[in-house]
Amino acid sequence: MLIELDGVTHTYPGRPEPVVRDLDVRIDEHRVGVIGANGSGKSTFARMLNGLIAPSTGRVTVGGLDTRREARAVRARVGFLFTDPDSQIVMPTVAEDVAFSLRRRGLTKDQIGARVTDALTAYGLAGHADHPAHLLSGGQKQLLALAAVTITDPEILVMDEPTTLLDLRNARTVARYVTALPQQVVSCRARRLERLRLGVVRQ
Repeated sequence: MLIELDGVTHTYPGRPEPVVRDLDVRIDEHRVGVIGANGSGKSTFARMLNGLIAPSTGRVTVGGLDTRREARAVRARVGFLFTDPDSQIVMPTVAEDVAFSLRRRGLTKDQIGARVTDALTAYGLAGHADHPAHLLSGGQKQLLALAAVTITDPEILVMDEPTTLLDLRNARTVARYVTALPQQVVSCRARRLERLRLGVVRQ
């Protein structure tokens, strides 16, 4: 799916300088990495792709949809994975949290239950279905967040430094699951760079 940013600048209230300035980007690759130093605008860039943030000036479109005017439709097509999975785990148990993503899909209870079981099995969490979500390990929480996002079948997955809080073993586990996804993926990661840059990996 084509993602386009045209003349995008964003400034947060109370901050004198834009965090993103005059950005023109066209993305249609299956796997895209966005790398930059802390404070370079990666998170702002990521949040603009699914309408969580509207640019101060300029235009962001995803599949032809304007993220400012059609944010709801954009979010239905673009899933988002935060750095800290606790930011998006909202229900008491693991199964309930994944099921919450399907609450407005017009599915029966049995249909939701079947899809939740399949999702938890796919991410190695079936044995934790009735466990309190907050008691999972950091790696398991990120997999839970990933399950809750992908169960809605988004066309694009945007990830904001999804492995930053994980140890190497769990980071590799999350990366393995993400690599296997059919969705187009845009992943933001920290690097020691002076400004926001885009790196594209063709697959």
